Amino acid sequence: MLFQASPADPYCGATLRPGDAGYDAARRALAWNQRLPDRFPAAITLANDVHDVVRAVRTARAEGLRVTVRSGGHSWAANHVRDGGLVIDVSRLRDLRLDVRGRLAMAGPGCAGHALDAALRPHGLFFPAGHCRGVCIGGYLLQGGFGWHGRTLGLACESVAGLDVVTADGSLVHASERENADLYWAARGAGPGFFGVVVRFHLRLHARPRVIGAAYRSYPADALPEVFRFLYGVGPHVSPKVELQAMMSRRVRGVRGPGVEIMAPVFADSLGDARAALEFLDAAPRSRQGVRSPFVPLPLTWMYREVMRHYPSRHRYAVDNMWMSADVEAVLPHLHALVEALPPAPSHALWLNWAPPQRTTDMAFSLEDAHYLALYGVWEHARDDARYASWAEVHMRAMAHLATGIQLADENLGRRPAPFVAPHHLDRLDAIRAARDPQQLFHTWMGRP
Repeated sequence: MLFQASPADPYCGATLRPGDAGYDAARRALAWNQRLPDRFPAAITLANDVHDVVRAVRTARAEGLRVTVRSGGHSWAANHVRDGGLVIDVSRLRDLRLDVRGRLAMAGPGCAGHALDAALRPHGLFFPAGHCRGVCIGGYLLQGGFGWHGRTLGLACESVAGLDVVTADGSLVHASERENADLYWAARGAGPGFFGVVVRFHLRLHARPRVIGAAYRSYPADALPEVFRFLYGVGPHVSPKVELQAMMSRRVRGVRGPGVEIMAPVFADSLGDARAALEFLDAAPRSRQGVRSPFVPLPLTWMYREVMRHYPSRHRYAVDNMWMSADVEAVLPHLHALVEALPPAPSHALWLNWAPPQRTTDMAFSLEDAHYLALYGVWEHARDDARYASWAEVHMRAMAHLATGIQLADENLGRRPAPFVAPHHLDRLDAIRAARDPQQLFHTWMGRP
């Protein structure tokens, strides 16, 4: 058996329907976000191996049920939870095999990025896995994959050498540059609109950076204009070894009240290389409040823990995002407005200096820009939904005229449709879908029929 789930799971391989023992728990488990949509699938298959996936697809065809797939990541909007369809939960397909000499890995879609990194670390190998602990590679790679060291190594999906896919007719096929190239092209960027079930990824691995660490600055909210003018000024010149980002929240180290943090993880070949890549921070604004931390070497396990301070489990989330290249003076009034309306921590706004390269990879993913802004409303109790659930969407709507599109990782397409691939790539995706899934077995993105 290629994919082995926990023997303690009594429903491994089962297809559960409303009224069955285990259905309610399985539906609840479909979303990491505790704000589960009020939608009820007609069936949920808890796949334990590839045979369960094939069987589920054929069942859906026979019963006229549309299919969605869940691999076990955050999926804030729960695109896969639909009324009346069949959800194939592949989070138990987490097998991982390494070819160290060939720098290749074969991994199931339920393999978590941090688990993949832990397996690669002793061998001096690396893969640009997602920044959050617990994010599984299935949905992450399909949507593109913005991960650690990604400004140097590229999107994680660019390191996908091939995929094993169960197609809409129930066949298991391999997709790569040489086989089923249309599926290979579509899978790298289609995200939750992909028309197949990936049961295994074949990954190209990279040499592990010798030095990993980060530098840090924090400021009170009244320094926000000065901080962002600095970030926009240096952004185009920052080494691709550095992931320059800023976070605005009501809980910032060394600051009383709301503030903004500059975080600069770096992946380098030596300590000198890392320090040189971060020299631009010498010109960062100074403030009477806040913290100034120089570069400190840190294990990636520590960085995962630090990230997860902002994404606690068993909380309710409302998330939205945008790509943009607008001038800082056009953006600043909106940043002021969203900070003034910030819900309590750990809610936050995350700004990323991306400055994408000219990509040569031919794939569905095709929309990115100089800067990325994502808003994460985070709260604990359902009684606060009315207070906090609209914060991210309201401010993204107010900034829509500055946006060039969105990233599927933090999508809110069910409530705010927006471009997520280039128009001609969407046309090509639709054409491949029509050929591969003419009966529309697989659900497309929310916000589209």
